[in-house]
Amino acid sequence: MRAHLPLRLMRAAAFSAVCVTLAVLGHVAAGGSGPAPWAVAAGGSAVMSMTMLLAGRERSTATISVGLSALQLALHELFALGGPVGVSLVPHSHGRGFGESVGMLVAHLTATLITGWWLARGEAALWALLHSARHRLSVMFRLLRPPRVAVALPRAVPSPVTPVPVRDVLLRHSVSRRGPPLPVA
Repeated sequence: MRAHLPLRLMRAAAFSAVCVTLAVLGHVAAGGSGPAPWAVAAGGSAVMSMTMLLAGRERSTATISVGLSALQLALHELFALGGPVGVSLVPHSHGRGFGESVGMLVAHLTATLITGWWLARGEAALWALLHSARHRLSVMFRLLRPPRVAVALPRAVPSPVTPVPVRDVLLRHSVSRRGPPLPVA
């Protein structure tokens, strides 16, 4: 089953809201300060446009978790742009020690895995609901459809067959060896 535009928009908006909110809350919890508003708006727009492309069909738990992890990393780096470090591919400390940076990475990954599992369960529930609704609607429309009327076609008139008497049918294959009685001598 493919998702059409309204369902794609709804799924992409829900995923984007959860993903960006998770990144902002993780950044605030681990870093102490929130990201710049322009970074949140840019990250939300980017996540929404990427998820619109992928929201066409049902996705697995692994796909959702990997996509969410990659987007969390990208959002983490985007939110760090306004900070003192800038973009880097290794965990950065935002001016603090290495232990806090590892703590932020572990917090992001833990939250991402839990949220990915949660989103996958919601995804499975949504598709199960849609399949059930489609089945019920097809049954309902099948019941509401007017019955098909059979058109009686004129039959060819069979040629008259003369009935065979029952006695001839029963005796047709019988052999009679009995003749007149023999004279008595």
